[in-house]
Amino acid sequence: MKKPLQIRFLAYNVRSLWNVGSFFRTCDAFAVEKIYLTGYTGHPPRKEISKTALGAEETVPWEHAGDPVPVLRALQDDGWSIVALEILPDAVPVTEFSPKKKICLIVGHELSGVPEEILELCDAVTFIPMLGKKESLNVAVAAGIALQQLRAAD
Repeated sequence: MKKPLQIRFLAYNVRSLWNVGSFFRTCDAFAVEKIYLTGYTGHPPRKEISKTALGAEETVPWEHAGDPVPVLRALQDDGWSIVALEILPDAVPVTEFSPKKKICLIVGHELSGVPEEILELCDAVTFIPMLGKKESLNVAVAAGIALQQLRAAD
């Protein structure tokens, strides 16, 4: 029997506490084993997070780190593949992405995305193909789509 894909999730500099709450709930839905809230991303306990997470902030393991780089390096040393969700010319559509056994998905700031110093640590970059006129989605919505796609590819 094939071992299921292990997924972790890292958010960097996400301003909205409602988005953070949504990350918890979505990560619970897709069996993400740990969330890393980095940079100035808010973290529990906060009523705004709890309102959206509906208790998932109590059941999904998480940690806060100001600097995501040591977290990502430690994950890489432990065999995790680091993958950013970002709109870049060389990014692979999430619908065509083949995840490794252990993956940490990164999302960044709602407007400026994942910064270059984090992208340099990534093993891959993936994006969600957009069919409408807008070029991007809300970060929490995008995270949900990407996590669902990773589970579907598992």
